[in-house]
Amino acid sequence: MGGALRASVTKLDPRSMAKSPVMFVVLVGAVLTASLTLANIVTGRGWGYELTITLLLLLTVLFANFAEGLAEARGKAQALGLRAARQDTPARRLLNGVETTVPSTQLRRDDLIVVEAGEMIPGDGEIVEGLASVDESAITGESAPVIREAGTDHSGVTGGTRVLSDRIVVRVTSQPGESFLDRMIALVEGASRQKTPNELALSILLAALTLIFLIVVATLPLLSRFVGINVDTVTLIALLVCLIPTTIGGCCPPSASRGWIGPCRPT
Repeated sequence: MGGALRASVTKLDPRSMAKSPVMFVVLVGAVLTASLTLANIVTGRGWGYELTITLLLLLTVLFANFAEGLAEARGKAQALGLRAARQDTPARRLLNGVETTVPSTQLRRDDLIVVEAGEMIPGDGEIVEGLASVDESAITGESAPVIREAGTDHSGVTGGTRVLSDRIVVRVTSQPGESFLDRMIALVEGASRQKTPNELALSILLAALTLIFLIVVATLPLLSRFVGINVDTVTLIALLVCLIPTTIGGCCPPSASRGWIGPCRPT
């Protein structure tokens, strides 16, 4: 929560806000209304309405940044948990028929390890001896255990899964930093994550809608003068923020940080 609160302020940097065109427009609107509020205070005119709009726009941006910062903090916490699980997992390395307990981070490709019922598989590999029931729910989300057996098409095992029965001997097939768990950590941290086609399409759609409504609102002062109505700038800014997809633009960055795009669908 502390990191998310700090992020809600630090992400006000225009270079960071520019990544989300919708929220960038809201931030620019907040700056404009704030300047108009200060101008009214200096000249002695009424400024309560302008201040209210400014605070609402600023709170909108801050809440969007807070949600994104909270999602990023959760991702970092998950990555730290995965790293701790990888470092704390002991491995029973088999060398010349002698078992030696070593940290899983010291395993190298072609090392032989022994895993028995109730133990965590310390690294990716192939079963070379034995048969076991393996719980892969931590990786696949499937609660039903699977059977892994040496010499079959189902001999591969993944680090971080748990053996539920029997005893197996596994040959490690990955180097340190190249396992499935390492790739998952990198994905959670966002180091190697790229935008999905759905995210790119949605970003383009939101930017297009924002541009269209910006053009519409920009033409309103001319139309209002033509019919003899005066619309002040603060009201136009408030109207623009109401028209553009502010809610969707605010929830998409945190959803993308978590690796899914579901909440961005409008209801």
